[in-house]
Amino acid sequence: MKKVLLGIVLAGTLFVTISFIFNTGSDAYTSAYTSKIAAFKQKQISLLKLIQESDLSSESDLEKIREGINQTRVQLKGNDFWLRYLEPISYKKINGPLPVEWETEVFEKFEAPYKREGTGLTLAYTYLDEDEIEKEELVLLIQSSIAGTETYSADSITSQLNSFHHFYLCNRLYLLNLASIYTTGFECPDTSRVIPELLSMMNDVKAIYTIYNTSYASTALSKAYLELYDQATAFVFAQPSNLIAFDHFTFIQQYINPLYRLNQKLILEYKVSSKSFVDYSLNKNATSIFDKNLYAGQNAKGIFLRVTDSTLLTEINNLGKLLFYDPLLSGNNQRSCASCHIPTQYFTDTVNQTGLQFNHKDRLPRNTPSLLNVKYNHLLMLDGAHISMQNQAKGVMFNPTEMGASEKEALQKILSCKEYKDRFTKLLPYTPQEKEITIDHVTSALTIYYTKFSNYYAPFDEAMLSNKNVDVNVQEGFNLFMSKAQCATCHFVPQFNGVKPPYVNSEFEVIGVPSDASFQALSSDKGRAVVHASDEMQHAFRTGSLRNAEYTKPYMHNGVLKSLTEVVEFYNNGGGAGRGLDVPNQTLSSDSLHLTPEEIVKVVVFMKSLNEKIVFEKPPVALPVSKDKMLNQRKVGGEY
Repeated sequence: MKKVLLGIVLAGTLFVTISFIFNTGSDAYTSAYTSKIAAFKQKQISLLKLIQESDLSSESDLEKIREGINQTRVQLKGNDFWLRYLEPISYKKINGPLPVEWETEVFEKFEAPYKREGTGLTLAYTYLDEDEIEKEELVLLIQSSIAGTETYSADSITSQLNSFHHFYLCNRLYLLNLASIYTTGFECPDTSRVIPELLSMMNDVKAIYTIYNTSYASTALSKAYLELYDQATAFVFAQPSNLIAFDHFTFIQQYINPLYRLNQKLILEYKVSSKSFVDYSLNKNATSIFDKNLYAGQNAKGIFLRVTDSTLLTEINNLGKLLFYDPLLSGNNQRSCASCHIPTQYFTDTVNQTGLQFNHKDRLPRNTPSLLNVKYNHLLMLDGAHISMQNQAKGVMFNPTEMGASEKEALQKILSCKEYKDRFTKLLPYTPQEKEITIDHVTSALTIYYTKFSNYYAPFDEAMLSNKNVDVNVQEGFNLFMSKAQCATCHFVPQFNGVKPPYVNSEFEVIGVPSDASFQALSSDKGRAVVHASDEMQHAFRTGSLRNAEYTKPYMHNGVLKSLTEVVEFYNNGGGAGRGLDVPNQTLSSDSLHLTPEEIVKVVVFMKSLNEKIVFEKPPVALPVSKDKMLNQRKVGGEY
């Protein structure tokens, strides 16, 4: 396999080299790009012709089409370096992994979600496994893929090649994808080809590096970077081509993360700038993929965004802490944020399957989510109902089944406390867009307080950041997580949530969660469909982070599973559909993963290595005094 693959790799390298011989100077780089795009398009056209001339009732013809798709994918991966960054929407036409997506690239922050039909090579390959195959449908998938490729010849795309800026941003995304999706089978329908495709792609990218460095010598990749990249390629070549046997841990720790650090250094050194929404969330100052500042999903400061002084931020944090424990934010002065998001329980409720409603007796329909690491999501709540943490806080405060408050009365009660009023008044000059104290000042203080607990690191992070060794079961568990267990196709490095490179969206999945542990019925909760009604989003929930999972039980949106072992076994058995529930839109495969009991243990051990070393704080001793004496009977943290 590897000898054949090496022949493909050398052919791709030779193709770029020949292009360079006939083009010197900076034009050589653009010419190489144009030639490779043209060659890929020709490969797509050949595949289309093969499909049109094939008998789809013939297994031998179907096998020829599969091989044709595989060969076309190899050519595609040689262009991935450019295509994913320069025009990500068109890339999904070429090789979209999902039949339907409702996501937009930064969601409702800028535009309402719209339905985008998936097309391209991955879906064409999986379509060949359907019981009934319509040639017209297969042809449309490839024709749309070709149309997506044509976009990359537009002047608006090729003009970006005329300067060095795009190169380092393309490379940054490429490295992030090497760590998170290229080795997981996320978009490769035949898992036996994941590692061979990876090796082919890495060699093709080395050819891109070579011609770039010749064309842009003054902003070239460093010798240290190129040497380490060669070592990374050699590592992959020496690895088994079997995805399950691939050492993902060493690949990321020893090669990809250090390469990312070097690329970030060059981004700063060359003053690389971006005008692309692809870079919306990423932080050019982050020196590691496992840096907690790698990307920003939320503005934790809210209305205090302009405040940078550490002393002032500490004051706001202390104010937010008081408010977090203060039941004045509820309608009956008996319930605080800390009532459900218990700080010492990792800002969730580990005792109850779901929390109490405002009325003291009924139960809320959903489990209390941890507030830890929520700032690494673009959409909040399990159904993605909110685009900011401040709006999410208001949503809970003013929900009649949760905290039962009204904005007017809550603000009046807060301002009845001289301490609150004086401290917020002092902060008004730092929020010039507001001339008086508003509820946004309150919610922003809250989010500044609780998001600071998302800045801690786990032992797994430390191993990646400092090249520390980990327990062999952690390493083997991570490798299973990335391969056989298929966890990493939904829980992406580094936050292990549903936000994948370039970290501009939050994904939702349908996994068929039952209404109770006996699996007699599917949970009636419609999930994402409550926010945006569609057949695809029925029972879909935002993919949460696995960080601190050991301490944030019970699990799933309704708290139906009680241990991490139960969770892994649920996925191992194919989710709800695998247990016989009717889940026609389940995004999780209903097939068994065939994990052994020993492998399940190792996956759980890895997840426990994501427990962060958080330093929790004691509650406030007392709350601010109100001029309304009745309000001074309230208790720190509330009563229920």
